[in-house]
Amino acid sequence: MKNMLGELKEFALKGNLIELAVAFILGLAFSAVVLSLVNDVVLQIIAAIAGQPSFDGLSIDLNNSTIRYGAFLTALINFLLIAFVLFLIVRAVNKLQRPSQETLAPATRNCPFCLTVIPAAATRCSACTSEVAPTEPAR
Repeated sequence: MKNMLGELKEFALKGNLIELAVAFILGLAFSAVVLSLVNDVVLQIIAAIAGQPSFDGLSIDLNNSTIRYGAFLTALINFLLIAFVLFLIVRAVNKLQRPSQETLAPATRNCPFCLTVIPAAATRCSACTSEVAPTEPAR
């Protein structure tokens, strides 16, 4: 029994489990922000244009049954809006994380005369001593 408690403690305190718990809690908080943005801002703009933010009241009566297609339309619109807002957020984050052109520049290149690998900022080849134009500003 003592061994099992030790294993449980080791499992619960592993870095992966803690990171997963933190990610889950942040995901819930992020979900609340996105839902608020969609429900309190975007749907209100739609309400200003279309007249109502929710279509839950739309229904059809058929043989003593009520088909509430409005609730489906509202859920579908919410899904599409949330997907669009998430797309915009992920796109903005990806744009912020994109490496700059300076970090993408190659650190080396080939000498055009002898094809020896030389630093990109070199002005003279170390193997054949030919003068070469630097491909990036010398630092």
